[in-house]
Amino acid sequence: MNPLGKFSRAGFPFAPCISSLGAVFLAFALGPSQTDAEPKTNARSFVATYCVDCHGPDKQKGDRRFDTLAFPPKDEMGIIDVQEMIDQMNLGDMPPRKAEKHPSAEEMTAAIAALSNSVGEARQALVSTGRQTVLRRLNQREYVNTLSDLLAIDLTAFDPTANFPQDQTVEHMDNVGDALVTSGYLLDQYLEAADAVVEKALGMTEKPKEKTWHFEGKFDQGQELSYSHGKVYNFRYLCVYEVPNTVNHEGGYAAISQFGKGVPADGLYEVKVLAHAMNRRNPYEQDIFQMNPDEPFRLGIVPGDKTAGLLHHPQPIEPQLAEVTVRDGKEPEWYTMKVWLNQGQTPRFIFPNGMANCRRAFQKIATQYKDQWPEDDPYTGGIVEARRIVLQHGQMPHIRIHQVDVRGPIYEQWPPASQRLVFGEEGFKPDSIREILKNFADRAYRRPATKQEVDRLMNVVKARQAAGHSPRQATKDALKAALCSPAFLYLAEPETGDGTQLALGPHDLASRLSYFLWSTMPDDELRALADSGEILKPKVLTAQVNRLLDSPRSEAFRKGFLDSWLNLRSLGDMPPDRDTFGVYYAKDLQNAMKQETQRFTENLIRTDGPVTDFLDSDYTFVNRPLAEHYGLPVNFKPEEAHQFRKVTLEDPRRGGLLGMGSVLTVSANGIETSPVIRGVWLLENVLGTPPQPPPDDVPPIDPDVRGATTIRDRLTKHRESATCFECHQKIDPPGFALENFDPIGGWRTHYPKGRKQGPKIDASGELPNGETFQDITEFKKLLLDRKELFTRGLTERLLTYATGRRVEALDRPDVDQIVNIVAAKDYGMRTLIHQVVQSEVFRSR
Repeated sequence: MNPLGKFSRAGFPFAPCISSLGAVFLAFALGPSQTDAEPKTNARSFVATYCVDCHGPDKQKGDRRFDTLAFPPKDEMGIIDVQEMIDQMNLGDMPPRKAEKHPSAEEMTAAIAALSNSVGEARQALVSTGRQTVLRRLNQREYVNTLSDLLAIDLTAFDPTANFPQDQTVEHMDNVGDALVTSGYLLDQYLEAADAVVEKALGMTEKPKEKTWHFEGKFDQGQELSYSHGKVYNFRYLCVYEVPNTVNHEGGYAAISQFGKGVPADGLYEVKVLAHAMNRRNPYEQDIFQMNPDEPFRLGIVPGDKTAGLLHHPQPIEPQLAEVTVRDGKEPEWYTMKVWLNQGQTPRFIFPNGMANCRRAFQKIATQYKDQWPEDDPYTGGIVEARRIVLQHGQMPHIRIHQVDVRGPIYEQWPPASQRLVFGEEGFKPDSIREILKNFADRAYRRPATKQEVDRLMNVVKARQAAGHSPRQATKDALKAALCSPAFLYLAEPETGDGTQLALGPHDLASRLSYFLWSTMPDDELRALADSGEILKPKVLTAQVNRLLDSPRSEAFRKGFLDSWLNLRSLGDMPPDRDTFGVYYAKDLQNAMKQETQRFTENLIRTDGPVTDFLDSDYTFVNRPLAEHYGLPVNFKPEEAHQFRKVTLEDPRRGGLLGMGSVLTVSANGIETSPVIRGVWLLENVLGTPPQPPPDDVPPIDPDVRGATTIRDRLTKHRESATCFECHQKIDPPGFALENFDPIGGWRTHYPKGRKQGPKIDASGELPNGETFQDITEFKKLLLDRKELFTRGLTERLLTYATGRRVEALDRPDVDQIVNIVAAKDYGMRTLIHQVVQSEVFRSR
């Protein structure tokens, strides 16, 4: 085992210090000492003179004590401490500006050289003992993607991990090996999932008969709309009024009540709809609907499952499967969509650009326009009558469906793709069982299966046949056993007997690359290169990185990495207040914000754009709702309003991550903003320099300090405590820079005070090194001055995500080398990914 394993970041309260705080030259990190004694003397003397007053026996700011350090350091934690000293000195943050004694520039240069030589010497002494190694299992998203590719089945609307315990994360990373524990309960769920997916892929022995269902009339739409639709339409129409994500769930889903049991078999189904858009132009105030009347109505399909809940309410699994634009007109037209449905699922219709809340709209129209209702049928009050009278006498915008035809399952070829892939083109043959199992195990284990492994699977077949099962069923059971094998569930990378680092073999390298950039198993081309050993050649590896990045499947990398790096998977965990930020739900801004960040990252990768664009840029990617939310003067064709496009930013406040709604929303609590929360988020996720957790005896921030009128005033009083000042001088300034952005990233100049305008926002700040800024624009310029710091933090995040292990102190030379190469090539994002893959860290266990 690795003797340094116990010194990994996870086990220490000051673990975050491994994330770099500044630029350290590779020569310093690796270079030998000039003499055996000189660096030690200089380093110790400098620390005793300028550091021990704050980090010595009497005082340990930031939980750091340096008077007991050895030079060179004797262990990994000592390396971490000395490396952080170097980083802070390079940034100019230490010794602090307010310290009584300050070294000269010459002393600083000599001390950095001495400390760096000391660290390099310590690394050389320790690196032979190896770096931390882990055995990593597939996380949930990798597991689902792998099953889909391994069995050639569509899992878009079926989640075999629905009952799995949630994967644990480390600094938001969901693929770190030592956090992905395996419990007895999870093993049981693996058995259940294996049974479900194998039966789904291989269970059908005969081609299901194609059927057609016709639905016309008798369209019951749930209890809320039942009375009004019965009174006004006699249930002739199926109508959808609002976006799916509403609070009341009255008219966001239009399900076919007569088809609640769903389709009889998995397969592709053709859904034909006779429909038209009604009252897109109407005489009412458009604020009632929060819709853009210029946009044509869009009709989509999501799957529904009666066993998962009410069909006219949201369900846990409901990806949008298809969409058409519905035209206006008195007469309906036919529209055709093809969707994959699983057995028991029924198509439900949605209105992606519908109104924000139809219940509220019914009530407001009935009340505000009561003078327009017939004298013999006045509005007498209540939501039930409001719905009836508006539908009967008003012009409520909606999509009206007259008829629905469903045909399927449609199989153009039999056996289906899943059975051809596993059993062969001609289907299952009993005399080919061993060949079937060998081919499957080779792909499932991501390497050639051994004879012993195939023998064990054959023993399963024999045992099941002896128990009375058919050869086909016995083979399926053996395949299920393979899916519960550690060889499938774990990314099995070789290690030496003493735990020292070892270069990855061809199959493990192919797997690491594939799971890094596609979050799934290697495809046929990667497997062939692994079988031949060609993948080990740097030029071949480079070509494969380009191929994987250019594939649409690399979307899995962008989603997975951004969810991990920026914690975007938590977007929506603290939902914004619906009354204050209704537009967030009405315009589906949550998905739009995520797409903006994903498309921005995709553009950087495709063009090898500089990673510094993450800090500031003059462009972004928006659809019309997001552009309107940002206040951007961008014109969209009405029929393209939901589509994203690249736009130039004239306003410098919006460029980069810190102007994106995804970042600004995930770093708020949905109700208000906090410079502390956003400051910590920025230090952790953007700069890679997380602050220390507060000591137990730190007083809370008083929400009602006498005389304090803003959060800045309260934090100023809070920092009067010496215990609080040290951390808050680092945390608060970045948070203040973002205060002009509200909890969903909208721009504001004043704090709200009830429904009125409150105090003016002051977004200025001062960094620990004395640099000042007046607003977000100036703050981003200061960040650009620290682009090497940002690049190092991003590199460490990429390495962690790519390898599934924490970046350790001994990895610092590799990180420095990557950063230096990337800096020399204009900080290109694609270049950075290539350098990560070519690094020793990536290519080793």
